[in-house]
Amino acid sequence: MLPFILTCPASRGVGFELTRRLLKTTQLPIIATARTDLEETKHKLCKGLNVDDGRLEVLKVDVTDESTIASAAAHCKSRFPSTHLHLAFCIPGILHPEKSPSQINYANALATFKTNTLGPLLLQKHFSPFLPRKATSLTPTPTTPGLPPHAVWANMSARVGSISDNALGGWYSYRSSKAAVNQITKSFDIYLKNTSGEKAIAIALHPGTVKTGLSKEFWASTKEEKLFSAEFAAERLVEVVKGVGVEGRGRCWDWEGKEILP
Repeated sequence: MLPFILTCPASRGVGFELTRRLLKTTQLPIIATARTDLEETKHKLCKGLNVDDGRLEVLKVDVTDESTIASAAAHCKSRFPSTHLHLAFCIPGILHPEKSPSQINYANALATFKTNTLGPLLLQKHFSPFLPRKATSLTPTPTTPGLPPHAVWANMSARVGSISDNALGGWYSYRSSKAAVNQITKSFDIYLKNTSGEKAIAIALHPGTVKTGLSKEFWASTKEEKLFSAEFAAERLVEVVKGVGVEGRGRCWDWEGKEILP
């Protein structure tokens, strides 16, 4: 049985385009997630692609509701009893851009951490058992081209999550939630180093400024050459995941494959 891929969420933006790209460039089964409209999401993901839509299954997951994550993981355990998770993109993200401390809203800040930080953390909790262990065979096959030889867990971070790179301030909750993503990624990678050796790594990714609903407020102030389509960002992130290698584990990488220091 072939290993599988996880993209969460996949209903729009970067997650949507990552799923479409992986459908086109790999032959592996893909588990994608959405909060609602599962069949419609699957239809949109496969639209215009000459692929076997049986490879794609869309499961209901709301990363702020742990029971939905647990349910999706249980389904995967039943569907993939004897294979491993080879590639996971954990992409949940919301943004409330506070410019000053007076603009911090408790409910918005809490929602930011629940989505951006606890979301990936709970996905790690429930899906880490699917990652290969030291004894797992990862023998390459002709049906797995375009993928790294080892399993990769990729959490979506952001350049603004870097403390050393913070020269402008503001965005208190978003910056903090993404800095926390870098920390949980590092800790998770240490765990994988102990349980999986070089057969599974965790990294964090920065996609650049992508033309999605999350960044819409800032499109006008971003240079055109620095405002990316979700399709371009997905293409670049897949290439980064393929190119980082085991030596790049536990760190944050941008869309160009350059490290972002903590």
